[in-house]
This record gives sequence, structure tokens and C-alpha cells, in this order.
Amino acid sequence: MNEARSFNVGYLFLQVLCTQLRLDKICRTIKTRHRFKYDLNAILTDLAYARILSPASKLGSYDYCKTLLEPPKYSLQDIYRALSVIAEESDFIQSELYKNSNFLHPRDKRILYYDCTNYYFEIEEESGSKRYGKSKEHRPNPIVTMGLFMDTDGIPLAFDIFPGNQNEQTTLKPLETKILQDFNCSEFIFCSDAGLGSASNRRFNSMGNRSYIISHSLKKMKKEDRDIALDPTQFRRVGSGRFIDLRELDETKKEVFETVYYKEVPVITGDMDETLIVTYSPKYKAYQKKIREGQIERAKKIIATPGQKRKGKNQNDPMRFVKKTSVTSDGEIAEKNVYDLDEEQIQKEEMYDGFYAVITNLEGDVNEIIKINKQRWEIEENFRIMKTEFDARPVYVRRDDRIKAHFMTCYISLLLYRLLEKKLGDTYTSKQILETLRSMQMTLLNKASGYIPSYTRTELTDRLHKEFHFRTDYEFITKSSMRTIIKNTKQLKIETPKK
Repeated sequence: MNEARSFNVGYLFLQVLCTQLRLDKICRTIKTRHRFKYDLNAILTDLAYARILSPASKLGSYDYCKTLLEPPKYSLQDIYRALSVIAEESDFIQSELYKNSNFLHPRDKRILYYDCTNYYFEIEEESGSKRYGKSKEHRPNPIVTMGLFMDTDGIPLAFDIFPGNQNEQTTLKPLETKILQDFNCSEFIFCSDAGLGSASNRRFNSMGNRSYIISHSLKKMKKEDRDIALDPTQFRRVGSGRFIDLRELDETKKEVFETVYYKEVPVITGDMDETLIVTYSPKYKAYQKKIREGQIERAKKIIATPGQKRKGKNQNDPMRFVKKTSVTSDGEIAEKNVYDLDEEQIQKEEMYDGFYAVITNLEGDVNEIIKINKQRWEIEENFRIMKTEFDARPVYVRRDDRIKAHFMTCYISLLLYRLLEKKLGDTYTSKQILETLRSMQMTLLNKASGYIPSYTRTELTDRLHKEFHFRTDYEFITKSSMRTIIKNTKQLKIETPKK
């Protein structure tokens, strides 16, 4: 009665990474500055394991950790007490994790990517950093904003939390200044999207040995500048000096369809000499056209459907192609709304098909600049993993310090996941990795004997065991052998135990 017989062992691979990141040493250093008796390392690592293996509230995470081979020896109240310490020591934890992560995977800081997202709370009243702002998910809830830096390999570097109503452009300098001071990063290329590429932020990243590559909105440019950028003449293929007129391209040819063409336009912004690099891709043009045609079809269905028409929520909403006209029929006093397809709006958007632009202060290899900017998708994937796979929102804690601690554990979980991904050679999807770790259960036969694995052995489980130098997939593992495995995951040198 009430005796658990099934335990997760997927966390053991994460435990090895935590050991190699010296999280225990980080927590011991923190303990010298605070008065607490609980095991901070156990709490911090358990919260990270639970976020990856079974994301839930802090209470849910505590209950889940009881199903690990090593159940908690601390109380639920200890978790809430620890959150305040974790928040206070957030900067120290991040800088130490960055330094220690170089032992696992040498960090490539030549290019640093930055972006922001926000997380909602299922509440209605604002307080602290929980503020009404522009939600990325269009939810009518208070939010907080997260600013995140990642390195060239897509591994998170640093983060911070800001009030939900704060302009995203103002989040960059405080966090980047911390990186310059605490992470020994002073020479890098800063890469971000147009929303974070204000002239002030570009100027900030022109100082010292820093430079920048930032996506640039063609739609928001002044008309005379936009006309120059979209002029089909003076484009070139990467690696060629010959000018090409885009109107003369035969886009039915495969070679032409898959080629990217570009032009460079000098730009002077105040005291900054910049270059606008405009690219044109027939393949990207076809993709944009296909997406828009689907949106136009949805707009036609909205027009044909009786009932109140709504306003468009965002720039991709099909309602932007619906035009409302108020008319009054003969003999009628009240106006009547008539809805039609907005052909003018459709033509406006067609102008930009296939075009993309970045602004930079770099000189040299245009192909490299384009390649660097293309990699920005990885920071979007980091946010997607935190929001969907790790269920980082809605946020259940309310105090500002506990909110920051919640995201500190989410950040550590993301760092662990990315390092695990690198250890596996970037050959598996996040779904494959997470489903495998979550399914790795061991069944205890009885108190005296040992365990049998109750998960499916796969190529991925074999790869995990090979890379981490221990095995949990024998047909039978004695309790003493399992204790040896657990002990070794907490030592920097991992040895394979005997059968």
C-alpha cells in the first residue's frame, strides 16, 4: 500500500551535466552569503529536472521529484524560501554557468543573438513587474518580458526579466552591459531583429570592438529610400561582380529559383556609416505568395459569412485584406457596411515579395553577413522550447523575486537541454530527446533485489548511454549497481559500473 515501484532515470543524464557545470560549487558559494540550512543544489537541480521531464507548478514539480530515484529530502516550503535566494543570486549563477559551460562545450561568442518575448499570468490585476503590454500571444493578461542572449551555437548565454509594459528596445543595454562586465565578452557581432535595432542600440554596438547585423523593415523606410532599395537594377549574385536586373531573371529555372541576389546601399544615420544589404530570393517570393493566397481565401470566406466582422489582430491576419465601405441606399437613413476584398492592400504587399534587408556597420563578405542573420531562427526556437516543451507559462508564482527565480530554473533547463543536444551531435529533434528522457522508467522488483528497465531501448537510448558512460538498460540492475551509477553521475569523472 502506498509504495512507489516506478522511478524515472532520465534525469541521471541531466545530473551528469549539472555536475560538469559545477552547480554544487556555485550553490556552496551562495550559501556562504546567506543563512539557510536546506540543500540549495538539490532544490535548484530538481526544479530544472522537473521543468524538462514533467513541467508543472512548484507544488507539481515537488510531487514529481518524488518519482525520481533520489526523492527530495527538503520540504515544499524550502523550495519557496530558496526562490528568493535564487532570484537574488541570478546574475552570479548565470556568469558562473557561462564560465563552467566551456568545460562541456567551448562557447563561441563571435556572434551574440538577442531577442525578447513575454509570458502571461492568469490574473487580471497588475502588480510589480506584471504589467499590461503588447502580448506576443495576443492574450488580455498582465505579462513580463524576457530578454535573452544566445551564442553562435544557439546555446543560451544570459537573460533578464523586465516589466511587461517596458519598451523592448530599452531592455538591451542593461543586459548587454552585464555581459560585457561579467562574461569577459567584449568583441562580438550583435545580431537582432528590426524591433530591437533602434539607432541608439546600433550606436551602442558600434563601440569598442563590437559590430552589428540587424534586420531592417523595408515597409517602414522613407519612400525615397525604399524606392532605391526595391529598384530591380544593380543586384548581384553572391560571389559575382556583375550587375543583374531582376526583371530579366527566368525564375522557372531551378538554378535561378534557388539563388539569392543582393545589393548594397550606403546609409548615413547621424554619425554612423552603415550599409543596407537588400536580398532578393525567387524561392522566398514563391513562399510569401503561397502564404498570402491562403490568407486571401480565408478573407473571402469571412466576407461571405454573415455576422459582425472583426478587426485584424496582427499583420498576418486575413482581415487586413477586407475593406469596409459604409453606404446608404435610397430611402434609407441608416448606413450599411459593405465588405469587399482590398485589392490595393494586396498589391502593396506584393511589392515586397522575395525581398529582405539587414543593416550593418560591417564591411566585407556579404554572404557571411546573410548567413549570420539567417541563424536568428535558433533564438526563436529557444523561446518556443521554453513556452511549449517546458510550459514556462502561464506563470503561477506572483512575487517579483519568485518570478525571476522561476525563469532562472527555466533558463538552466534550456541550457541543460542545449548542452545535451550538442553532446548528442545535433542529430535528434527536441521531441525525440524529451520523449525519450521522460519515458525512461525503472521498476523496483522488491526492496531486496533491484530494478528492471520498463522503457523501450532505442538508438537514442544507446547513444545517451554511450555518451554519458553508464547504462540503465541491462535486463536487471542490482540496487548496489544503481547506487554506483547515481554516485558516479555526481562525480566529474564518470566511470562505467560493472554488471
